[in-house]
Amino acid sequence: MAAGKIIWAYEGHKRPPFAETPAAGQESVWDYPRPPKLIADHRRVVVQRGDLLIADSRENYRILETAGPPTFYIAPQNVRLELLKTLSATSVCEWKGVAQYWTIETATSAPEVIAWSYPNAQAPYDTISGYFSFYPGRIECFVDGERVRPQPGYFYGGWITNEIVGPWKGDPGTEWW
Repeated sequence: MAAGKIIWAYEGHKRPPFAETPAAGQESVWDYPRPPKLIADHRRVVVQRGDLLIADSRENYRILETAGPPTFYIAPQNVRLELLKTLSATSVCEWKGVAQYWTIETATSAPEVIAWSYPNAQAPYDTISGYFSFYPGRIECFVDGERVRPQPGYFYGGWITNEIVGPWKGDPGTEWW
């Protein structure tokens, strides 16, 4: 640490010694770059709450960033926007810009953030402007039928599937990542 700041040592060029080695068909989050990479993904992504379908898409992008499971961004035309309501909270990503948060209103529960989007994402991520990403720990998310597991930590929204190996940020002791 220098002057109380954490110095980031990993940028996807060399896997740290504590990283898991991916098997065939897997990806290590430690091979993902910093700054993040945006890639098209045409696998079927489904988001639902119980029997209520919220999104069903093959028009997706993944953001790959060192030390974090990918986040999937779904084309807005494949999201049932009438089910979502914006919240007043925002945050700022150093790469993508200002995020807007979304909830789904139900008669039985208080509003909870289930999704976010970047209405005007910064270049070179502007392709995902208006796309939606969902928190798999707060809503059911699937990639080609596989139920997504959530990235640890309340703020993070990474999508963990069997193709991803870590460890990833979010667990206790990973704050310096």
